[in-house]
Amino acid sequence: MSTATTRELYEQNVLPTYGRFDVVIDRGNGARVWDETGREFLDFGAGIAVCSLGHAHPAVTAAITHQAAKLVHTSNLYYTRPQGELAAKLNQLVGIPGKIFSCNSGAEANEGLYKLARKFGNPTGRFGIITFQGSFHGRTLGGISATAQEKVKIGFSPLVEGFKHVPFNDLAATEAAIDETTAAILVEPIQGEGGIHLATPEFLQGLRKLCDERGLLLFFDEIQCGLGRTGDWCGWKSLVGDTVVPDGISWAKGIANGFPLGAFWVRDRELPEGRNLSALLGPGTHGTTYGGNPVACAAALAVIQTIESENLLAHTLEQGAFLREELRALEHPAIAQVRAIGLMIGIELAAENPFAGPMPALSWVKKLIELGFLAIPAGERVIRLLPPLNVTRAEVMEAVAKIRESLAF
Repeated sequence: MSTATTRELYEQNVLPTYGRFDVVIDRGNGARVWDETGREFLDFGAGIAVCSLGHAHPAVTAAITHQAAKLVHTSNLYYTRPQGELAAKLNQLVGIPGKIFSCNSGAEANEGLYKLARKFGNPTGRFGIITFQGSFHGRTLGGISATAQEKVKIGFSPLVEGFKHVPFNDLAATEAAIDETTAAILVEPIQGEGGIHLATPEFLQGLRKLCDERGLLLFFDEIQCGLGRTGDWCGWKSLVGDTVVPDGISWAKGIANGFPLGAFWVRDRELPEGRNLSALLGPGTHGTTYGGNPVACAAALAVIQTIESENLLAHTLEQGAFLREELRALEHPAIAQVRAIGLMIGIELAAENPFAGPMPALSWVKKLIELGFLAIPAGERVIRLLPPLNVTRAEVMEAVAKIRESLAF
């Protein structure tokens, strides 16, 4: 074993692609983690909305252990039961006929949707995708081209051709951006990295109408807001119910409680040319070595089954509403706004706040770490709270107390 500290191992051997906080996490249980010195933290980041059931959940551990002892991997040239069962379950949760592709991450899931858009538009020369300011769609070259935040693009030109960015919740600007090259529209129903901004029902309904009128595909990036985080299996249904039907959905993050897995769904839909949308990516058009491996799928099935058996969708709505109102009741002059849906909470700092520097949200997160609390920054002035879906009322109250204390100076 190396005698170097964990930080030294990173400094000497790991690419410096992250500005990491000064915390070395050693273990976790539920909504809590401990560092190497044994110091405890209340974790309301949950791996950035990944650990839906918290850390070291016994059902997920048992599913992974059981499947790993049986079969960890085989090529996607063959069938495995867990991948088929997970696809069937995801289709059931969406409630609309479709088909699933399993991969390894959210960025990969979105890459599948970009390819689907090009395959769809290829006969007529369409390839463009419209996305929205404040969005985040991953760190691949395609992902940063799709993301409408300039900071992620710096140094990586030339970007992938075909992406246009327009203001979020602006239907007129979206319509004006459509041209003869446009094939699809990709939107996060709730922007996570952008600071917990919700699409309006009228906007999502208007996008569907535009796509129908102009012959385009409508994709929802539900990587952060999907699979229970909003109190519904489908984040968009928390906003518009069943009044909007997408053509594709991307997932990752909370799908397998931290075991690497992503997926995208494609609607079974007959196209005018006699094609079916869910059949466009046929043999040889898309693939993955590890995606959909039996262990990852077993973990995901355990997550979904636990959310169902413990009624965590209703619990998410209840605890999320309570947390939102408790935060608003602080009525602190440094807090400009609390935006929330389910257990996706964004707290925006006012222009006048006690945190110095150009990134006050980052300073606030560091102060919270000093107090034993983990939250996630989102831009210059917003922090996100993304606790496990099974967070307790006592943990919610503890979180509010930590936030109150962090502002008391």
